[in-house]
Amino acid sequence: MTYSDSGVDIKKEEDSIKSITSKMKYKREGIGAPLSEIGHYSGLIDFGEYALALTTDGVGTKVLIANEMQKWNTVGIDCIAMNVNDLLAIGAEPLSFVDYLAVESYSKEFAEQVGEGLAKGAEIANISIVGGETATLPDIIKGFDLAGTCLGMVDKSSIITGDNIQQGDAIVGIPSNGIHSNGYTLARKVVENSGYSYSDQFPYNTSTTIGEELLKPTRIYLEVLDVVKKLEVHGLAHITGSGLLKLNRITELGFDFYDPFEVSDIFKFLQEKGNIEDLEMYKTFNMGMGFVIILPEEQADEAADMVDGKVVGRIVESGIRVSDLVIEQP
Repeated sequence: MTYSDSGVDIKKEEDSIKSITSKMKYKREGIGAPLSEIGHYSGLIDFGEYALALTTDGVGTKVLIANEMQKWNTVGIDCIAMNVNDLLAIGAEPLSFVDYLAVESYSKEFAEQVGEGLAKGAEIANISIVGGETATLPDIIKGFDLAGTCLGMVDKSSIITGDNIQQGDAIVGIPSNGIHSNGYTLARKVVENSGYSYSDQFPYNTSTTIGEELLKPTRIYLEVLDVVKKLEVHGLAHITGSGLLKLNRITELGFDFYDPFEVSDIFKFLQEKGNIEDLEMYKTFNMGMGFVIILPEEQADEAADMVDGKVVGRIVESGIRVSDLVIEQP
């Protein structure tokens, strides 16, 4: 199986984004003027000595598994995490959040569980939820959709775009907490086409179900800010949709992951049951690594200790490689 076969074509998605952004020509001047081009993890605007950073994202089709399991108390964490982690990827501190919840219909239990997850995510990320919007759209929505926008700030001199990345820099990886919130269209097709149900025991860990394993909330990497404040960080990346190809957002240089994390059990399960090639897995999922920090080699071990991660590779001239697997040609 491939991500495209399941209904998500990354190339067409990229083309659509280019078509949309090609029409966005107007730019404000003065306070609020853009400081970055569209396409990085976060958008930046001028706010005096600081830059304000904005991200927006949702939970995606992971919500369909939540509906199947009748378990909605973690998707709010996912919603906040996907936004906060993108802010962290340019060195910004997250401050506040607004959510958007669209539903087919409401129930009190559902609303309380969604609120529980949002509150927990906000606590982990040390942000305030300052508002939001709800909409009942039975003619459009089947089930529900949850998305949000996060505001952060960063001193202009501390913005990390990846421009300072150099060949020979070390790559420090931080483990993920499973699939996080990307690739679920393919993951769901694998489970549903292989004869399993989400309530079945997870073969690699019989104390949990497949659904519970897939609903593990996205990890929030707030500890990255400590590394940014203390060490000479050259680049940051949140590994989400399109897997390691996401690294092309931050540099034209290449990545050699010579000592990657062991692949998490959930990815082993999906690859086996879906008969998915290694290359497709790394182009779709985070494969056990949710965030990377790029910095001088002599500071790598200290950074790894600070985030409970490890040195997983180095920056090279071009291409993306994981051990002997070529993700992108040099």
